[in-house]
Amino acid sequence: MIPRLHIRAHTPHGPLAEALGRPVSADEGLTDHTIVAHWPGLDYYTSDDEQKVWTSVQWAEHLEDPYMEHPFAAGPEDDRHAIFHLDIRLHPDDRELTGPEWAEAAHRLARAAGIEVPGDERGCRWIAVQAQPGRLDLIANLIRLDGTWNTQPANALRRLPDEARRIEQDLRLTPVQPTHQTGVRPVPTASAQLATILSQLADEQAGPLATVRDLVEHTTHQIARRPGAADDAMLLRLELVVRRLHSVQQDLDTTAAQLRAAALPRVAAAPPAAKRSAHRSP
Repeated sequence: MIPRLHIRAHTPHGPLAEALGRPVSADEGLTDHTIVAHWPGLDYYTSDDEQKVWTSVQWAEHLEDPYMEHPFAAGPEDDRHAIFHLDIRLHPDDRELTGPEWAEAAHRLARAAGIEVPGDERGCRWIAVQAQPGRLDLIANLIRLDGTWNTQPANALRRLPDEARRIEQDLRLTPVQPTHQTGVRPVPTASAQLATILSQLADEQAGPLATVRDLVEHTTHQIARRPGAADDAMLLRLELVVRRLHSVQQDLDTTAAQLRAAALPRVAAAPPAAKRSAHRSP
């Protein structure tokens, strides 16, 4: 289980689209099979007879509401990039988790990241999205219900790996193997150098393409909220730009992985070791 923290964004539309693997839509309802967990305070804001299935646009607007409610809230760097995004990926050989298991992992990671504090009724709005195989996305607005800014996620990188290891053990998942460092560093080949450059371009956290895509998504959202400011053709072109940028990022990331694999030295297979019997607890 590998957690990856993205750079903070100004709008939840981009992170939610990435979590879904498709653009947000006003026509597609997301059930509890996709939104597997959310901040506990949401239950107090929705009545029993209220619509239970929200569209992805409604979920994005729900996460964006703190901007409207607290227009002067700002982060430690005097910015308004309050959208926190964390994704977690399972090992390719891991089994498929059930809905309750995803929900448990989401709440535990939310607490480790500092976006959920047990008993805090004025905390952050957050949701957990499980829309792609072996992947879970946590998206939150760091502006709390009381208008203050949650600064706890700034130290999340120190707490999340430890919690991920504990979740692996509790759910009997494949642990991440540590990387063994050697005293000799080989000179990188041309393929390895190109793979590094492509990875930097495709990086969702700090890559230039991710920055451009986030800007286009934010601009599209702002234009769409101003009736008459642009025609449908303009909005469609901007959405196509976002999709193409995301597709290019995926292609670059895949190519970088293939280049790294090709650059690895081939090691001769070792002879099979003698089998040893050992007691193993269930």
